[in-house]
Amino acid sequence: MSSILFVCIGNACRSQMAEGWVKHFMAEQQRDDIRVFSAGSSPLGHIPTETIQCMAEVDVDISDQSSKAIADLPQKHFDVVISLCGDRCPFVPGEQHIDWPIDDPYGLDADAYRAAREDIKQRVLQLLQEV
Repeated sequence: MSSILFVCIGNACRSQMAEGWVKHFMAEQQRDDIRVFSAGSSPLGHIPTETIQCMAEVDVDISDQSSKAIADLPQKHFDVVISLCGDRCPFVPGEQHIDWPIDDPYGLDADAYRAAREDIKQRVLQLLQEV
Protein backbone atom coordinates (compact mmCIF):
# COMPACT_ATOMS: atom_id res chain seq x y z
CA MET A 1 0.00 0.00 0.00
CA SER A 2 1.35 3.42 -0.97
CA SER A 3 1.30 6.43 1.34
CA ILE A 4 0.97 10.07 0.36
CA LEU A 5 1.53 13.07 2.61
CA PHE A 6 0.48 16.60 1.71
CA VAL A 7 2.54 18.95 3.84
CA CYS A 8 2.31 22.70 4.38
CA ILE A 9 2.56 25.12 7.24
CA GLY A 10 -0.99 25.62 8.57
CA ASN A 11 -2.63 22.39 7.33
CA ALA A 12 -5.81 24.37 6.86
CA CYS A 13 -6.49 24.93 3.15
CA ARG A 14 -4.44 23.46 0.29
CA SER A 15 -3.24 20.32 2.05
CA GLN A 16 -6.75 19.67 3.38
CA MET A 17 -8.21 20.08 -0.11
CA ALA A 18 -5.61 17.69 -1.53
CA GLU A 19 -6.31 15.07 1.14
CA GLY A 20 -10.04 15.46 0.48
CA TRP A 21 -9.63 15.05 -3.28
CA VAL A 22 -7.56 11.88 -2.88
CA LYS A 23 -10.13 10.37 -0.53
CA HIS A 24 -12.95 11.40 -2.88
CA PHE A 25 -11.35 9.88 -5.99
CA MET A 26 -10.26 6.75 -4.11
CA ALA A 27 -13.87 6.16 -3.05
CA GLU A 28 -15.15 6.96 -6.53
CA GLN A 29 -12.69 4.51 -8.11
CA GLN A 30 -13.25 1.94 -5.34
CA ARG A 31 -9.54 1.90 -4.57
CA ASP A 32 -8.00 1.15 -1.20
CA ASP A 33 -4.34 0.94 -2.16
CA ILE A 34 -3.29 4.39 -0.93
CA ARG A 35 -3.12 5.87 2.55
CA VAL A 36 -3.36 9.65 2.45
CA PHE A 37 -2.41 12.18 5.12
CA SER A 38 -1.97 15.91 5.47
CA ALA A 39 -0.12 17.86 8.14
CA GLY A 40 1.60 21.14 8.83
CA SER A 41 4.64 22.47 10.64
CA SER A 42 2.46 25.01 12.52
CA PRO A 43 -1.09 23.71 12.18
CA LEU A 44 -3.91 26.20 12.47
CA GLY A 45 -5.78 23.73 14.67
CA HIS A 46 -8.96 23.85 12.64
CA ILE A 47 -10.06 23.89 9.03
CA PRO A 48 -11.49 27.26 8.03
CA THR A 49 -15.16 27.28 7.12
CA GLU A 50 -14.20 28.69 3.71
CA THR A 51 -12.14 25.59 2.92
CA ILE A 52 -14.92 23.23 3.94
CA GLN A 53 -17.54 25.22 2.00
CA CYS A 54 -15.36 25.43 -1.10
CA MET A 55 -14.98 21.66 -1.23
CA ALA A 56 -18.68 21.15 -0.44
CA GLU A 57 -19.49 23.14 -3.59
CA VAL A 58 -18.16 20.17 -5.58
CA ASP A 59 -19.65 17.52 -3.27
CA VAL A 60 -16.41 16.70 -1.46
CA ASP A 61 -16.97 16.56 2.30
CA ILE A 62 -13.85 17.34 4.33
CA SER A 63 -15.69 18.32 7.50
CA ASP A 64 -14.38 15.21 9.31
CA GLN A 65 -10.72 16.03 8.59
CA SER A 66 -8.59 17.86 11.13
CA SER A 67 -5.67 20.27 11.10
CA LYS A 68 -2.71 18.42 12.59
CA ALA A 69 1.02 18.65 13.18
CA ILE A 70 3.59 16.54 11.37
CA ALA A 71 4.63 15.12 14.75
CA ASP A 72 1.07 13.78 15.23
CA LEU A 73 1.11 11.60 12.10
CA PRO A 74 0.82 7.84 12.67
CA GLN A 75 3.87 7.17 10.50
CA LYS A 76 7.11 9.05 9.89
CA HIS A 77 8.09 7.99 6.35
CA PHE A 78 5.99 8.21 3.19
CA ASP A 79 6.17 6.99 -0.37
CA VAL A 80 5.25 10.42 -1.77
CA VAL A 81 5.59 13.75 0.06
CA ILE A 82 3.99 16.72 -1.66
CA SER A 83 4.96 20.19 -0.44
CA LEU A 84 2.43 22.95 -0.85
CA CYS A 85 4.48 25.80 0.60
CA GLY A 86 7.68 25.76 -1.44
CA ASP A 87 10.97 26.15 0.39
CA ARG A 88 9.14 27.15 3.59
CA CYS A 89 7.84 23.59 3.98
CA PRO A 90 9.48 21.35 6.54
CA PHE A 91 11.34 18.28 5.33
CA VAL A 92 9.51 14.99 5.85
CA PRO A 93 11.21 11.70 4.91
CA GLY A 94 9.85 10.12 1.76
CA GLU A 95 10.80 8.11 -1.29
CA GLN A 96 9.66 10.87 -3.64
CA HIS A 97 9.33 14.60 -3.00
CA ILE A 98 7.15 16.82 -5.19
CA ASP A 99 6.55 20.56 -4.94
CA TRP A 100 3.15 21.94 -5.95
CA PRO A 101 3.48 25.75 -6.13
CA ILE A 102 -0.14 26.68 -5.45
CA ASP A 103 -1.07 30.06 -3.97
CA ASP A 104 -2.49 29.86 -0.46
CA PRO A 105 -6.12 31.07 -0.47
CA TYR A 106 -6.26 31.52 3.32
CA GLY A 107 -7.88 34.86 4.14
CA LEU A 108 -8.73 35.61 0.51
CA ASP A 109 -12.06 35.58 -1.33
CA ALA A 110 -14.05 32.56 -2.51
CA ASP A 111 -12.56 32.77 -6.01
CA ALA A 112 -9.05 32.24 -4.59
CA TYR A 113 -10.28 29.11 -2.79
CA ARG A 114 -11.95 27.86 -5.97
CA ALA A 115 -8.82 28.46 -8.05
CA ALA A 116 -6.70 26.50 -5.56
CA ARG A 117 -9.32 23.73 -5.39
CA GLU A 118 -9.40 23.28 -9.17
CA ASP A 119 -5.60 23.36 -9.50
CA ILE A 120 -5.26 20.77 -6.75
CA LYS A 121 -7.98 18.59 -8.30
CA GLN A 122 -6.10 18.36 -11.60
CA ARG A 123 -2.80 17.62 -9.86
CA VAL A 124 -4.41 14.91 -7.69
CA LEU A 125 -5.98 13.23 -10.73
CA GLN A 126 -2.55 13.13 -12.40
CA LEU A 127 -0.90 11.88 -9.21
CA LEU A 128 -3.41 9.03 -8.83
CA GLN A 129 -2.60 7.85 -12.37
CA GLU A 130 1.07 7.66 -11.41
CA VAL A 131 0.79 6.04 -7.98
